[in-house]
Amino acid sequence: MNTQKFRKIASDGLLTNNPTFRLVLGTCPTLALTTSAFNGVGMGLAVTFILICSNVLISLLRKVIPNSVRIPAFVLIIATFVTIVRMVMEKFIPDLYSSLGVFLPLIVVNCIILGRAESFASKNDVLSSALDGLFTGLGFTVALTLMGTVREILGSGSFFGLALWDFKIAFFTSQAGAFFVYGIFIALFNAVYSYFERKQHRKTFLAEFDVLPASEKVKEG
Repeated sequence: MNTQKFRKIASDGLLTNNPTFRLVLGTCPTLALTTSAFNGVGMGLAVTFILICSNVLISLLRKVIPNSVRIPAFVLIIATFVTIVRMVMEKFIPDLYSSLGVFLPLIVVNCIILGRAESFASKNDVLSSALDGLFTGLGFTVALTLMGTVREILGSGSFFGLALWDFKIAFFTSQAGAFFVYGIFIALFNAVYSYFERKQHRKTFLAEFDVLPASEKVKEG
């Protein structure tokens, strides 16, 4: 795999097609489980593991699975890895298993995982599919962790369960608080992304007509 393709897969998963802040997928667990940073990390890593494993297996079988049954086959593959994650969590991390509740088995029909299986893994090689699963999962994990951190600090006065202070704003642990924090993060993320995208387009435009400022030409060189 060349460096350019690697960078594109990484930037797509983390930024350009960030599943939470750009595509607004997986909204239910995002809103329900981000009352704490720990829940956000736990859910994010579970989804990342399932994304990587399901993408790899679907890529391996992409020429074997008949087109007419590809969606049921994808769901079956994803459900297998979800079951493995559930069993491991229930055995070794029971507190997290209880916290994630019904949203853990619902990963089977998570739009993020099904979407990557259909749009990427079923059309690309194994390595690319594994990397796509990794970076898409990391983008989801970072988003949930950021939201969980803000909501936990402001709403519970703690960070990863460790008490910081007695000051608490109950609004941030409520459903309305979840929508509020989610909206703020989406707005901030897209504002920053749009700024850098416009800056890059400007640089590309100036470079095309050979009118880049001298300072930027030095950087380009």
